[in-house]
Amino acid sequence: MTISIRSVEKKFGRYPALNKVDLEIADGELLALLGPSGSGKTTLLRTIAGLEFPDAGQVLFDGQDVTFASAADRRVGFVFQQYALFKHMTVAKNIAFGLDVRKGKDKPSKAEIARRVEELLKLVELDGLGKRYPSQLSGGQRQRVALSRALAVQPSVLLLDEPFGALDATVRKSLRKELRRVHDATGVTTIFVTHDQEEALELADRVAILNKGQIEQIGTPDQVHDQPETAFVCGFVGEANCFEGEVGGGQFNAGALRLPSGGVREGAATAYVRPHDFVLDDGGFEVRVDRAHVQGALTTVNATAADGRPIEISASRAEAVRFQGTVKIAARKAHVYAA
Repeated sequence: MTISIRSVEKKFGRYPALNKVDLEIADGELLALLGPSGSGKTTLLRTIAGLEFPDAGQVLFDGQDVTFASAADRRVGFVFQQYALFKHMTVAKNIAFGLDVRKGKDKPSKAEIARRVEELLKLVELDGLGKRYPSQLSGGQRQRVALSRALAVQPSVLLLDEPFGALDATVRKSLRKELRRVHDATGVTTIFVTHDQEEALELADRVAILNKGQIEQIGTPDQVHDQPETAFVCGFVGEANCFEGEVGGGQFNAGALRLPSGGVREGAATAYVRPHDFVLDDGGFEVRVDRAHVQGALTTVNATAADGRPIEISASRAEAVRFQGTVKIAARKAHVYAA
């Protein structure tokens, strides 16, 4: 199922939640909508689902206009952050619910429903738990049941709104891998909302970065991290040191920091340097090492420049011993934007 969002606008009172949003989603794609609170990502998801209707613009499924079609008519599967399971029903009954409530010839036989439930229990690795109730499951298991229920009706599109937000870090990591595996097994076009950039970059085929109701950039995880098109994307996705300065004579200047300006016009500008793009360099500028913390294969260095600017550096574990006292560093790569 392909999805086209064309110049969609949505206001709540005088607040513009979506502002002329355009987005093309390929058949079978796993797309993340990433952004801070209030950026419009959940409103966009609900507009795709048919739970909100736009004030202007179009929503198309496989080229068919579904802008004002109901969620049921769109055959959308929806997974919420809080599971929304029926407490009085068993796991199997929860999964089968969307099939059980169908009427007439659209309703599968009991044997077909039972077979579909068993298939999904195996898919999400909950074999043998069909007779349990939600209260007898862990948070991660409940979310797998919610995912299975959404998939049971064989949706044309699967939508997930902060699906792992209520879970602890360890379970979140496990379920991220699970969602990717399930997506690859089913091939259903999937869109999920998250404010967790690690989640988006690990899971998605592409990531759409939203800010103030607009899409700032859409691309693969590598593209939005390594080739950010705007200052907002650069500062929001991944870790970055931010420097306020000026461009003049073809370079960016901020205190002792000198960087190629990359064609940015002269005047006030902002530069971002990823922690791993700072390297030890005798030709660079001096910083005072305040702390070098080793964790796993990496060393995180907190340093201070001569003008008092804090700087974070990421280096290998083996380099930890070299970050003591005063050292000289240089940036091997930077992103510079006009103010």
